[in-house]
Amino acid sequence: MQRFGDLLAAGVAERGPLCVGVDPHPYLLKAWGLTDAPSSLVEFGLATVAAAAGRVAAIKPQVAFFERHGSKGYAALESVFAAAREAGLIVIADAKRGDVGTSVAAYGEAWLAPGSPLEADALTVSAYQGLGSLSDVITLARDAGKGLFLLCATSNPEAAVVQRAVTETGATVASLIADEVAALNADDATGSFGLVIGATIERESFGLRLDSRTPILAPGFGAQGGTLDRLGDLYPTDAPVLASVSRSVLQAGPDGLGDAIDDHRRQLGL
Repeated sequence: MQRFGDLLAAGVAERGPLCVGVDPHPYLLKAWGLTDAPSSLVEFGLATVAAAAGRVAAIKPQVAFFERHGSKGYAALESVFAAAREAGLIVIADAKRGDVGTSVAAYGEAWLAPGSPLEADALTVSAYQGLGSLSDVITLARDAGKGLFLLCATSNPEAAVVQRAVTETGATVASLIADEVAALNADDATGSFGLVIGATIERESFGLRLDSRTPILAPGFGAQGGTLDRLGDLYPTDAPVLASVSRSVLQAGPDGLGDAIDDHRRQLGL
């Protein structure tokens, strides 16, 4: 069984660090000439997968845009996942799940269990109820060779009041999460448990030290203001860093996706 950390390291080494979001915003569907309907989500997602295949390491469907269409939206998401796997893309479900006990265990089974209709390679999760609240999901991920990306220091400014809060140990919440995730990866050259760290934050203000084994999922590039040519400066680590872009690619429309991805690759020096 291949571990997610090894899968990620190989994907980034082969195709570079770009991760393309699959975010069917209603305004983007309209710009593409599509209706805001489940069938359009499939068309949107499959076109994005086709353009991303062979060009990037990973895609990151934003689950919320599919959930809003109920069961048909989930069926559309399953089609996108299946196409991405067939194309050899790493699939990160951007669901940001977090809970306790059997509830969070069930979330893990939905998104990470082999054979699940919604099976992805990795899942974004929230640990603000303590890393221990995710223990069942962490165990499932280890056993299934899957990955997790834990919210740590995000680009939205209102999150700073929580993420930079100082705990009784003197560490910030963000740095506490980062240190605990680093401990999960201690025995691996590249860990399967990563952090979400936004491209527009000042790491020092969050008290963050990057660990050489801990992968980073880095949103905030493109439309949110981060510049890809600074990726190495923003994330000085030997671990894989996935630079996530969505609107800056997707707004190119179905006929321009490939060129938009190639332009982003050039910004990365690829």
